[in-house]
Amino acid sequence: MAAAFPPGGTFFDTLKKSFSDVPVDAAKDNAISTTEFLEAAESLVTLFDVLGSVAFNPVKSDMLGNVKKTRDRQLAAPTVSSTLQDLVLNELKEKKHTATEGLLWLSRGLDFTAQALRQNLSAPSEELSASFRSAYGNTLKPHHSFIIKPIFSAAMGATPYRNDFYKKLGDDEAKVNAELEKWLAALEKVVGILKEFMARKEAKW
Repeated sequence: MAAAFPPGGTFFDTLKKSFSDVPVDAAKDNAISTTEFLEAAESLVTLFDVLGSVAFNPVKSDMLGNVKKTRDRQLAAPTVSSTLQDLVLNELKEKKHTATEGLLWLSRGLDFTAQALRQNLSAPSEELSASFRSAYGNTLKPHHSFIIKPIFSAAMGATPYRNDFYKKLGDDEAKVNAELEKWLAALEKVVGILKEFMARKEAKW
């Protein structure tokens, strides 16, 4: 596979939108801007291409499908969907939950990715497969049916060797780690806000 980054740069330079670019309004209960969030989520999915196995296609299509459900609602009701929180609360007022359910699953997928990469970054000798398996068990697996679990488990086992993966992110290891840390911290912040909000009574259907 060709390098997934520009000369002297990292994979993170190729992203259309990073989670650090997603506006979060602390004054409005950490309201997350919908448009930038969805673009950052779509950009994150390209990371699964770097993992390089077709086994990750179900993970990718699942996440992109949930991005589409959320965006469809935003496009249908733009005036009440500028933040994710408004989008959810206004959809539920209409006794619908397609986008809300999509966002819940998307937040789980993002949480899975964040936990896998955080664990791997924190344990320099651990292979990706171990980090991804552990994250899957903590996030998506409890919500998956017995039909879906083997498909996702196959993806966890199809991850590349650690060294190969990090080389695909950039030539300069220190720069890759710094950029990954920055991107990951922003992702974790957004996921934390989303998880807390989606667990609230008013976000349930």
